[in-house]
Amino acid sequence: MPEKKTTARARKDKREGKAASTQAGEYVREEIDHVREGKHGARSAKQAIAIGLSKARRAGVKAKPSKTASAATKKKAAQDTKAATRKRSSGTAAKKSTARKRATTKALKREGTASVSKRALSTQARKSASKRTASSRSAAAKKAAHTKGATGRKTAARKAARTRAKKAS
Repeated sequence: MPEKKTTARARKDKREGKAASTQAGEYVREEIDHVREGKHGARSAKQAIAIGLSKARRAGVKAKPSKTASAATKKKAAQDTKAATRKRSSGTAAKKSTARKRATTKALKREGTASVSKRALSTQARKSASKRTASSRSAAAKKAAHTKGATGRKTAARKAARTRAKKAS
């Protein structure tokens, strides 16, 4: 179950017109924090991200799997999306059985926490970005700048200027 703060941040992103991937990012961030806190582990950065995305879809974020995703990934994404709309008799979203939940948690607790270190996430991000075309990355950056707002752009520009000045010296 995602934390209320996470859901609130994702809803705020949706109101601001940000992409589904940005909204889902809140759930991924929460998952990474859980692994870092030691609530459970993850075998890889990819697994932690996948768990976060699954949570996001179950919470109602319309995050579509990529066109190049495997059939299994697409099937899981469809299941998660369906689970978001399914209701139980009490009126809340469908719940996982206690035995399955316990088994999942137990398996994750056996895994390490190094999978979400800054280095591991950086490697995963570079690997993921290298699979995309330059035009795709550029379009995403342009959209991000557009949805950032004037204040956000100003802050980002100042930060970029500081980084350039630091690298120049």
